[in-house]
Amino acid sequence: MPVTRDIAATYRRPRQTLRALLLRGVSEPRALACLMGACAVMFVAQWPRLAREAHLKGTDLEPALGGALLATLIFLPLVFYVVAGLSQLVSTAVMRPIGGYDTRFALFWALLAASPLALLYGLVGGFIGAGGALTLVGAAWLGVLLWFWTTGLREARKLSGPDGKEGAA
Repeated sequence: MPVTRDIAATYRRPRQTLRALLLRGVSEPRALACLMGACAVMFVAQWPRLAREAHLKGTDLEPALGGALLATLIFLPLVFYVVAGLSQLVSTAVMRPIGGYDTRFALFWALLAASPLALLYGLVGGFIGAGGALTLVGAAWLGVLLWFWTTGLREARKLSGPDGKEGAA
């Protein structure tokens, strides 16, 4: 199934979609592709806001785009790997452990699936600017991201056995 259909299915049936994605097996290239795709969308989502700021301040757009590119495609993936690792440590300490791949994939897929709202956030920031609408869209984006991430972690936990291996649920 194409990734766009999986994203749309995640909004309709997040639990079933995430379960099906996790049952496809361990594939680090797929997890990395999800993360990099989400980061690329977040980079593109910043363009309207950066263009607005450059226009209002009378500055060049290119340096701002270069900084955003560096931040979102180089540093942000590293941050998300750290967040996924910390999430795995917390799940190990608090409840039944989840495998490292499942923890990473749950976060990376949540980021990719919530990326349409990141684009909307960027458009609102670019066309309307700071204010209530931007805050509302940002809160919706964060809420959907957390919803998909926790749903993915719950499904990964259901698929994990007592020793953290898949298949003993």
